[in-house]
Amino acid sequence: MSNKAIFYGSDTGNTEAAAKQIAAKLQADIFDVASNPKDKLAEYKNLILGTSTMGIGDLQDDWASFLSDVENADLNGKAIALFGLGDADMYPDSFVDGMGEIYNTVKAKGCKIVGQVDTDGYEFDASTAVVDGKFVGLPLDEDNQSDLTNERIEVWVEKIRNEFI
Repeated sequence: MSNKAIFYGSDTGNTEAAAKQIAAKLQADIFDVASNPKDKLAEYKNLILGTSTMGIGDLQDDWASFLSDVENADLNGKAIALFGLGDADMYPDSFVDGMGEIYNTVKAKGCKIVGQVDTDGYEFDASTAVVDGKFVGLPLDEDNQSDLTNERIEVWVEKIRNEFI
């Protein structure tokens, strides 16, 4: 068993595709939160949590119910990386806010958040996923910047690989 696992929620398939790409590069196990894999959270030292942002800043539907399981899980001593998908042109005031919501849930749980990303190269107005001038994880915009996705994932995976436990 790997010491890394990805937990993702996806409505359109874009978050699932990104999760699979990241999992292949890290040799991580992968779980769709729609299947409620809450018991798996305790089995891994390094967690990658991925979501899309739906509409105006709403968390992906499956994550909306799984988030309470994450909130109740013992994350003490774990490393957590986040990634989120959003549409910066259609929703510039809530770009990847779903990732921000997950961050706000895990930040005080005794875990180490890894994989922050500079905001350079992204065009948006506001995001709850920006803290201290950086994204709390990897933002992806398959609607407007899909040509940058592979490179962004590649760079981010190398970054978190070095920050994981």
